[in-house]
Amino acid sequence: MVKLKNYNGVVKHFVLLLTFTAVISCAEKKYVITKIEGKEIGITVVNSEVVDSSASQQTQQIENFINPYRDKIDADLSAVLGNATESIDKSGEWQTPMGNFLADITFEKSNKVFQMREKKAIDICLLNHGGIRSIIPKGNVTARTAYEIMPFENSAVVIGLKGEQISEIITFIISEKKPHPLKGLTFAIDKNNQPKSIMINGKTLDDTKVYYVVTSDYLSNGGDNMIFFKKGVEKYNLDYKLRNIIIDYFKENKMIVPNRDIRITKE
Repeated sequence: MVKLKNYNGVVKHFVLLLTFTAVISCAEKKYVITKIEGKEIGITVVNSEVVDSSASQQTQQIENFINPYRDKIDADLSAVLGNATESIDKSGEWQTPMGNFLADITFEKSNKVFQMREKKAIDICLLNHGGIRSIIPKGNVTARTAYEIMPFENSAVVIGLKGEQISEIITFIISEKKPHPLKGLTFAIDKNNQPKSIMINGKTLDDTKVYYVVTSDYLSNGGDNMIFFKKGVEKYNLDYKLRNIIIDYFKENKMIVPNRDIRITKE
């Protein structure tokens, strides 16, 4: 059945009936279409309600079946989990309150899982600015807020990167000129657009060391041109969706406060 768009309150459905004729040979059966029949069914729609159709009864049965599930999901998404003391937005040149928030909680929540499973600690969190699809408005926050911020099914992944790849991250951030969410890594940009004063959790970058960077599964595969992640020497999938990280944080922290720490400075 082919469904066309709604024109003047009438949704047109065409039912196509295909008749097949079997041509039988010694080797195999071959089927050839010999007849096509079509039937048009008009459905009048008023205010999104079907009011005159042979299918109206079936439509209502479907609605009756779906409504309890829809109501339960809506209630779960609307339940208040916490409260934002002020709006947490995406404004900023090199870092934003929203980016800091996501990097901080992803670092914190993922590190607990990583330490428990692998007995290792995460050094850096890097996400992508474009992946943040909404802000946290002042007032009550809900699971729906988390879905609006992170509508994708991305999960946290930890990549082991050598020091030289950390340098590539810094070069990438400078060239992109976007406030990608960042935690654990700080640096300054001099007048020649070169990085300096590079620190990882308060320590100087060591080119010989392997650093553990938590990111999304999308970015870990080189998404958004972050190809340095594909050079990783270790990879761990935490099976923890970024959206669930936000929801879990909301549940555990009733007061949501923005963090305006400076992670990247420019002379």
